[in-house]
Parts: sequence; structure tokens; C-alpha cells
Amino acid sequence: MVVGVFLVRFSCHPSIIRSLHANPGILSGVDATAADNRQCPDDRHGHTTGMSYREGRFWQPDVTVATVVVRDGRLLCVEERVNGSIVINQPAGHLEPDESLFDAALRETREETGWDVRLTAFVGAYQWKAPVRTGESEGRHYLRFAFAAEPDRHDATRALDTGIVQALWMTPQELMDAQARHRSPLVWQVVADYLGGRRHPLSMLQHLA
Repeated sequence: MVVGVFLVRFSCHPSIIRSLHANPGILSGVDATAADNRQCPDDRHGHTTGMSYREGRFWQPDVTVATVVVRDGRLLCVEERVNGSIVINQPAGHLEPDESLFDAALRETREETGWDVRLTAFVGAYQWKAPVRTGESEGRHYLRFAFAAEPDRHDATRALDTGIVQALWMTPQELMDAQARHRSPLVWQVVADYLGGRRHPLSMLQHLA
């Protein structure tokens, strides 16, 4: 995945940040100042450590995918249990090794909702730093790739992923009214961009086998 490779492997390189700023429709929420700083947080160890691309050492965010699936004016959402609370999210999850962003989006949607979908467009890429949790000195950094999709078929017998309470269809108004229960600000931002007409061709993302 060309985009995935550059954003994950070289997220701290200033030349990449300058390139992304030249294409603001692709990536939302990039903090260029933080990214230009070569002292990158190593969240895996719960502390900040100096890492430089010149030394061949790279900080890496959590790369995730999400789908905005619409049927009859309603959005496919999930209720999931996180840290003792039930929150609302799109079908979403982490990119796995040797997996394309497209395959990850299809897999996560199927595993969390039982729905097979067809990807229709790339909505955008979003960078977000989560609040610091107990026992951490740095919040986790997420890079979410969001896709628009249409529902194809549903397997009502499929067991959903661990932690998923239920899949449900919500109107945009219902989802907006429930923002206090959103897993992160990414949930509504992705939907707002989709509803605002943000669509990019899937060909913008290329997976090199």
C-alpha cells in the first residue's frame, strides 16, 4: 500500500508532512509541527524516547480502517464494550500484517457486523491522539483510513467480534445526538465529511503486492 507505507514508516519525516500538506483533501488533522520534530513518542513502552529516521528508527501510529455504510438513509454502527463502558463506533479496526487497506476494511466490517459490503469511495485519512490513560505517559496515536461502502448481504448467524455488543442502523441525527458515547471524535468527523460529499476514488490508494 503506497499511502500506508509512507504514512506508517515515515510519519516523522518532514518532507512527507510537506507533501501531505500539499494535498489537504487526503489527510485531515496532521500536526506538522509535531511531525517535524524528530523526537517522536514511543507509546509501546509508555514513555517518550528520542528516535531519528537518520538512525533507521521510526515511531509508528496505530493504523486503523473504518467504513461508512449507508442503507435507506441510516448508518451502520456498532456498540462495543471498551474499558467498562459501551461506546458507539463505525465498523473499524486495525490493519493486520500483509493486509491491504481495502481487505482490512471489508474484514473488519464483516467481523463486527456480519455484513459483507462493497467499497465505493475513499473518504479520507485522519490522525488523532487519544487522551492519556492510567499507566501511560503518552496517549496512543491513531491513523484511520475511512471508506464509503454499500451493504451487500448479511449473515445473521455469524458470531460478532469479542467486545461487540450489537450492530445497529442509526440515522445521522441519532448518531450526532449520541456524541457523548462515541468511541472517539473520529466517529462523527468521518460521517460529517461523508455527508458533506467528501469522496475520493479508491484508485488513490494502491497496494503493491
